Amino acid sequence: MSYKRTILITGVAGQVASCLCDALVSNPENLVVGFDNLLTGFKENLPMEADNFKFFELDCNSYTDMEGLFAQFSFDYIYHYAAVVGVKRTLAHPLLVLDDIKGTENILKLANAQNVKRVFFSSSSEVYGEPLEHPQHEETTPLNARLPYACVKKISELYIKAFHEEFGLNYTIFRFFNTYGPKQSKDFVMKIFVESAKNGLDIPIYGEGNQTRTFCYIDDNVEITSRAMYEDLFVNDTVNIGNDNEMTIKELAQTVIDELKSSSQIIHLPALPAGDMMRRRPNVDKMKAQMKRPHITIQEGIRKML
Repeated sequence: MSYKRTILITGVAGQVASCLCDALVSNPENLVVGFDNLLTGFKENLPMEADNFKFFELDCNSYTDMEGLFAQFSFDYIYHYAAVVGVKRTLAHPLLVLDDIKGTENILKLANAQNVKRVFFSSSSEVYGEPLEHPQHEETTPLNARLPYACVKKISELYIKAFHEEFGLNYTIFRFFNTYGPKQSKDFVMKIFVESAKNGLDIPIYGEGNQTRTFCYIDDNVEITSRAMYEDLFVNDTVNIGNDNEMTIKELAQTVIDELKSSSQIIHLPALPAGDMMRRRPNVDKMKAQMKRPHITIQEGIRKML
């Protein structure tokens, strides 16, 4: 069968990438190729039965793996989402995290050689570190990252911009802020809170719970990131992808308890030694300018997760 476009998704078995995959596979004009080393992703997240989806168990940090894949397919677009994720995991295995720089370099070299139309990169709110500006704006907030995961994202952003300057390779950098949904893995805060509340278990919070975050439901993320390709949005630009409704972690826990009418109690654990920034909220003016509806509220998102 002839397809209008061939799209590669790296790290396809993770939460965000697999939901994007579902959306892109739903369009019969797309051939979607995905790979994952399954370190933190799960094959059950994937539309394996779809005729226009091909999955490979590969590691983008291996140039040999990537070279073989690019020899099989000619890609029009690449969503580079592969990464070692999770605060505890990235703090415990910093060398594993730093290896991801090689993966970005491999993808960019092969994308450039194949004249890919655009590379979309999943960066992170972590690049802002402990923000010096609030809310965090893409152009004006200093990138204050110090932890390995955040530094890898920052270095990858620089690689991407360098390939654009040197070779004209088009890009879009998505800086994701706390995206949640049904496929979220069990070591992320929203999933922990919802699963605990569902089962009437204590909800654990690190420290006093006064850290603030925003939470973006997966549908909002996928709508914008897929339309960025279809409608040529954010070409050679960086855009925050998130929700700007800021709340404390303690307020989040109470909201989950209220929505689920749970008997769970909030308990306090020792504060994390690093990586738990006190405030985080994106400026999402660029995203909102392209949204065709309001963001999904935290209450609606929790209900959708169930």
